[in-house]
Amino acid sequence: MEINSYFNFLSADDIRIKGSRIGIETILYRYIYREQDAKTIAAEYPALSLESIHATILYYLQNRSRIDEYLADWLEFGRAAREKQRKNPPPFVLRMRALKTEQKTLEFA
Repeated sequence: MEINSYFNFLSADDIRIKGSRIGIETILYRYIYREQDAKTIAAEYPALSLESIHATILYYLQNRSRIDEYLADWLEFGRAAREKQRKNPPPFVLRMRALKTEQKTLEFA
């Protein structure tokens, strides 16, 4: 079986494990940055087979420079999204903050 057959290549920045909506970045983040092995990752994602997790790791090892760039872009996207949300939080977050402040005010009254 060819390694690419384990994945759906939706776009240059969206590669998913076939039969799921899980992107390879989800598995590879745990493998690379959290130093988790395939069995540990499989326990966290029971919808994925151990074989597909091993295939994802092998795909990374075979395409390391390209996937390192893919992961760097993914991490930067997440960082930028968090920064944007921090600067302009949604109304729900603002309301929750106001309620928290109100609650603290009532505790000291």
